[in-house]
Amino acid sequence: MSCCAPGAELCLVEATSSNEELLLASRTLRDGLRQTDLSVPDMHCGACLQKIEATLGGLDGVAFARANLSARRVSVQWTGDNPPPLIAALQQIGYQVHLDEATADRNDPQLTRLLLALAVAGFASSNIMLLSASVWSGAEAETRDLFHWISAAIALPTLAYAGRLFFGPAWRSLRHGRTNMDVPISIGVLLAFGMSLYETTQHGPHAYFDASVSLLFFLLIGRTLDHVMRARARQAVEGLARLSARGALVQRPDGTQIYLPVDEIEPGMTILLAAGERVPVDCRVAKGHSAIDRSLVSGESVPQSAAEGSLLQAGTLNLTAPLTIVATAAAKDSFLAEMMRMMAAAEAGRSAYRRITDRAARLYAPVVHVTAFLTCIGWMMATGDAHRAITIAIAVLIITCPCALGLAVPMVHVVAARRLFESGIMIKDGGALERLADVDTVVLDKTGTLTAGRPRLTIAGETSAGARALAAAIAAHSRHPYSEALAAPGGTRPAITLDDVIEVPGAGLEARSGENSYRLGRPDWATGAPPAAHPDAAVVLSRNGDCLAAFRLDDQLRSGTREAIVALTASGLTVEILSGDNATRVGDIAARLGVSFIANARPADKVARIAALRQAGRKVLMVGDGLNDTPALIAADASMAPASAADIGRTAADLVFVREDLQAVPRAIAVARRAARLVRQNFGLAIAYNVVAIPVAISGQVTPLLAAVAMSLSSLVVIANALRFGDSPWARPHAARPAGRTAPLTPGLAP
Repeated sequence: MSCCAPGAELCLVEATSSNEELLLASRTLRDGLRQTDLSVPDMHCGACLQKIEATLGGLDGVAFARANLSARRVSVQWTGDNPPPLIAALQQIGYQVHLDEATADRNDPQLTRLLLALAVAGFASSNIMLLSASVWSGAEAETRDLFHWISAAIALPTLAYAGRLFFGPAWRSLRHGRTNMDVPISIGVLLAFGMSLYETTQHGPHAYFDASVSLLFFLLIGRTLDHVMRARARQAVEGLARLSARGALVQRPDGTQIYLPVDEIEPGMTILLAAGERVPVDCRVAKGHSAIDRSLVSGESVPQSAAEGSLLQAGTLNLTAPLTIVATAAAKDSFLAEMMRMMAAAEAGRSAYRRITDRAARLYAPVVHVTAFLTCIGWMMATGDAHRAITIAIAVLIITCPCALGLAVPMVHVVAARRLFESGIMIKDGGALERLADVDTVVLDKTGTLTAGRPRLTIAGETSAGARALAAAIAAHSRHPYSEALAAPGGTRPAITLDDVIEVPGAGLEARSGENSYRLGRPDWATGAPPAAHPDAAVVLSRNGDCLAAFRLDDQLRSGTREAIVALTASGLTVEILSGDNATRVGDIAARLGVSFIANARPADKVARIAALRQAGRKVLMVGDGLNDTPALIAADASMAPASAADIGRTAADLVFVREDLQAVPRAIAVARRAARLVRQNFGLAIAYNVVAIPVAISGQVTPLLAAVAMSLSSLVVIANALRFGDSPWARPHAARPAGRTAPLTPGLAP
């Protein structure tokens, strides 16, 4: 005999299925940590955001939960073999939730509902206004009562249909023991209707059906425009999603072919990519030769050649010929997916300003309800007029809204993230914008950051072919630019077998062969001699401490380096080079750029230098790309890395620039500074609105209808101010400099 209650087995099956879907939809991060992204379409205010994060954060196994209000998504990081009950937890507090999907080609049902509700409310409002005009003009009592009843007949179904967008979320919130901004709005609208209906049944002279329906109409205008503007701010992420292929033609090991959705493509699968198709996942070319449009990655519109062995990123476009490619990553781990996650993370970041607004939104509901209640009691005691007291309380309920304050920061951050994206810069944390705006010192690595990262082996002295082959074999175990330059010319195989090759960050590579120890890297580390012993050598190969070969490598400056340095110094920033290379080469580049430098810096030295700058009160931006730069990137106030950086470097950096041009650094600072100004302006507008509106409403000078108009306008003003971000030519990439401007600033650095 089963002890399960009816339906328990079905619930168990559904729970198991849900857990399996969550597990399949998650991606591995590090150290047993996994991330799952959920879509929560009912989330629309700061109180919702706080409740969702608190609920998910309290589940066992959840390490981190962050909600994105504009995208209505939640990112949850968790540990363990089985995912926590994320969906069930959100459903228990009244939210519909489903696994996040790509936004491309997806209809917007919420906008459709808003527009339909807006149309119904607008039609009803205009008709009730016509009836009310007759009453205001002095209609007889019988005619007045008739018009009031007709108005009630129009208002009731209108509120039931158009008001459900407010009443539904408000009821779900109250049912689960919490409040949100829809609760006072719903109370205000229903009180206005209920009071009008009571007056009608009592043959009273005043009824406010026009106010309750018009109130709903204006609230819907504000919410619809807010939704549209948020969608506009998300267009950058949606544009990236449209660059993602829906699927690809996969060739099985037995030679048969099958078309698979992109999410089902796994590393190691062979894909047949036709000309004109986008690369579905990160891959390596196995066969064929074609031209590739890599403008998404590099910003360069000129097609680049791809042949056997070339690595291609997801989202790039195959132009001229078919290719056979092998997937190197799943779709969720691809370069394009990483860019989309960084774009989406920009708004979800928590700056100091954002934490203030979150707390304000959390306190809003209890404060506004108490304020409205006390206002009602006060007017009842002062006048004895219940009708007037309730009307004023309704106005207070509606006009006192934290929407403007809640939108002050995220709208600016999401628009700034879009502007950075258009310049080829991905931001991983909205809080980084605030830190970046405050920097006064820029510290730059040399190799791979200031330079193009593609050094050329120019002088090898009397180096034997065997030594060069050995150096190439050791260098093949590293992705450092110097190692790649040394590995390229190694055409012959070394006569010895290498064992246990390890990379020492900031120093080089060490390998063993029998009793011998070989080192390839910094001259002082490889041989134990001071750097001056090999003044022209960038890399030395040694055996048991004895120099076998010295290599000189020349590198070219990255595109836009000179202009970027000029722009940074012209805007009042202190710039210095902090490199592990020797003083001769670092000094040569520093002299060409006119900045100070520190050479022969190991990873610990770089961290110590940044710590010293911060100790002196400086706000430091670190720009680096190598494994040896990672501790410094973490230690700085803000950090940037090129897309060519080591994986750990990209992970540690706050911002990643995907194009070769180093002007991404001054442009990012310019965008951050402008964002900081707009955030402060939005705070001022939101605070000024509440300081003026609340006392005016309490004093009885505002009707419920005017309160609705004022509340909607306050939110729209803040949103419009955030969207002004794109109006400045200095905030746009490659913008034309205004006539008369002679200062050596790149676009984006106008004070």
